[in-house]
Amino acid sequence: MTFSIVGRDPKTGDLGVAVASKFLAVGALVPFVRGGVGAVATQSYVNPNFGPDGLALLSGGLSPEEVSARFQAEDAGIVQRQFGLVGADGRSATFTGQGCHAWAGGIAEPDVAIQGNILTGPEVVQAMHRAWQDAAGMPLPRRLFAALQAGDQAGGDRRGRQSAALLCAGPGRGYGGLTDDWVNLRADDHPDPCAELARLLDVHDLLFGRPETARRPDEAELSWLRGLLVRQGYAQSLPQGEWDEATETAAWALYGTENLEERWVPGGQFDPVAVAYLRERYPE
Repeated sequence: MTFSIVGRDPKTGDLGVAVASKFLAVGALVPFVRGGVGAVATQSYVNPNFGPDGLALLSGGLSPEEVSARFQAEDAGIVQRQFGLVGADGRSATFTGQGCHAWAGGIAEPDVAIQGNILTGPEVVQAMHRAWQDAAGMPLPRRLFAALQAGDQAGGDRRGRQSAALLCAGPGRGYGGLTDDWVNLRADDHPDPCAELARLLDVHDLLFGRPETARRPDEAELSWLRGLLVRQGYAQSLPQGEWDEATETAAWALYGTENLEERWVPGGQFDPVAVAYLRERYPE
């Protein structure tokens, strides 16, 4: 009922799952990720315990193949199950029970496991595999989504579309750098869930991405910002000239209102992405 990709970025150690299905809120049941441990996708008459149990077994030192063997030995309903696993070291495994509805199957190789059932055909996982390879070097959420989108465009779930999800973790990737939890996005019930997931990922990158570059504003940009801060009520008035504490305080309040705090650069510098967003949102 589902197609998914479990992947690892070999350069950063980031881990994640992208999944889509003709099923309500597939993100609530299929993807499980723990930074520094591994990632699991469990689907087809899903056994949700495979997620937390698989991560616990990976954390305890078992390889994905060993976890797969444990599941096959212990689950009485294994003939109708499907799952994929990738460990923190890049080892992977995919499993498709003989009772899964056709077309069903998967691909596993270092750093990735791709699997699906009730698909239009093998071309779905093949397209996902090609897209994963072609997107090498991209940030993991973008690489996983590229593969998911390719599967959707190749036919995806032969029953249709309903939901999609993207779940990723990586060292210090979480909000404020305080956790490994990174991307957790879901389109739970949507006529075009992969397109909606793409929109959500763009918003996520805007609001939770961190500055790649920063620069000091020129005189015109600083005047524009001060005018905006006064018009929006963050200050009654602001002095002209060099960056000052009053401008910093008002600008920080604006960033907080717009949920741009992850893109904040103190001391009078601009993140170009944040400034471009603010200029579009508040045209002069």
